[in-house]
Amino acid sequence: MERDLTVGNEKKVMLQFALPMIVGNLLQQFYNIADSFIVGRFIGPEALAAVGTSFALMTFLTSAIIGLCMGSSVVFSMFYGAKDEKRMGDSFFVAFLLIALFTVVINLLTYVFTDGIIHVLRIDSSIRSMTKEYLVVIFGGICFIFLYNFFAAILRSMGNSTVPVICIGVSAVLNIGLDLLFVVGFHWGIAGAAWATITAQGVSALLIMVYTLTKVPLARLSRNNMHFDRALAKEIAGCSALTSVQQSIMNLGILMVQGLVNSFGVSVMAAFAAGVKIDAFAYMPLQDFGNAFSTYIAQNKGAGKTERIHRGIRSAIQLSTIFSLLISFIIFFFATPLLTIFIAPDQTEILRIGTSYLRIEGVFYLGIGLLFLLYGLYRGLGHPGMSVILTVISLGTRVLLAYLLAPVPAIGLTGIWSAIPIGWLLADLTGLIYYAKKKNTL
Repeated sequence: MERDLTVGNEKKVMLQFALPMIVGNLLQQFYNIADSFIVGRFIGPEALAAVGTSFALMTFLTSAIIGLCMGSSVVFSMFYGAKDEKRMGDSFFVAFLLIALFTVVINLLTYVFTDGIIHVLRIDSSIRSMTKEYLVVIFGGICFIFLYNFFAAILRSMGNSTVPVICIGVSAVLNIGLDLLFVVGFHWGIAGAAWATITAQGVSALLIMVYTLTKVPLARLSRNNMHFDRALAKEIAGCSALTSVQQSIMNLGILMVQGLVNSFGVSVMAAFAAGVKIDAFAYMPLQDFGNAFSTYIAQNKGAGKTERIHRGIRSAIQLSTIFSLLISFIIFFFATPLLTIFIAPDQTEILRIGTSYLRIEGVFYLGIGLLFLLYGLYRGLGHPGMSVILTVISLGTRVLLAYLLAPVPAIGLTGIWSAIPIGWLLADLTGLIYYAKKKNTL
């Protein structure tokens, strides 16, 4: 199922590689959608707010791990494009050691500082115990997130984006079934939703690990690969650490906005939680296309095909623009019906707040679509530092404006929602200007 992205029509190969990734992550959203739907309908809006806040926190914590896997995948892809199987195997071993160690540390810290994290997030006292109950269980899935994303990175670096989606598909169906069993059937409450999620995550991790080690010859390492190469570790750490920082900064900004939203009360928290679920579902394909684009860039850089890289950039922008405009249209006109997936129709105030959020932010998906491409471009070219800069601009603007505008009575929540696309657009301009000046030297 491996695919060489250095040959063939640029649009075709990018779409063929990206589509399974898009489908896979859309299915992965069912983890959170299943939690939110069942929790919101069968437990109540307070539980929905607790899950929403926990989702933002988990996204932040695991973004560092996912970023390390993504950054390592760029190195894997370059070796694959250069047909250097020995160095590719060496890089698998070194990357696994580095990221596994980091994951263990993160997992231990989350359990030690659970109470402190809840305090920093300014979670309303009415849902504090419920949030802790959910987090104590959900933290147990961090190791599964590492395993799934590491082996998915290996497969995707070789152009195989199909197997990861199959693994996610199986676990998504399992997650929904377990949600119904644990929450509705066994009445385990919010902890039941968490147990359903980490069980499904464990299944996806096991499936992809077994497939990779048994069916992909390049992933079966020999003794010659099992040594700690300092130079290679430095190369992997340089690329993956910056990608991890970029992912962490992005989600830290989101978490800081979540903290500000939490200060407005449970109704706003519930509306934001539901809106973010729809938001993630809407622009997740753009993010996945950006990640696929990064692999395309890295393989072609490894193969030394500069002109193909430039053609691929033009094709990617065209495809991303078409999808962004389409999804913005859908979100703007169907915001309220989509929110009722998670929120009962009689919760009119929560629906009003959620609709306002989606309509203000959703009009500008073109901005986030282009930003994901810029992240993928600079990561694939081996310049992840530029992705970090763009993330700082985007999230820094978002957080600064949100905290400045939210206290103004005439603006309030509208200021928080508006700050998001403004940050995207400023980062886009920076990334495009930099590329225009440096494209001949990148």
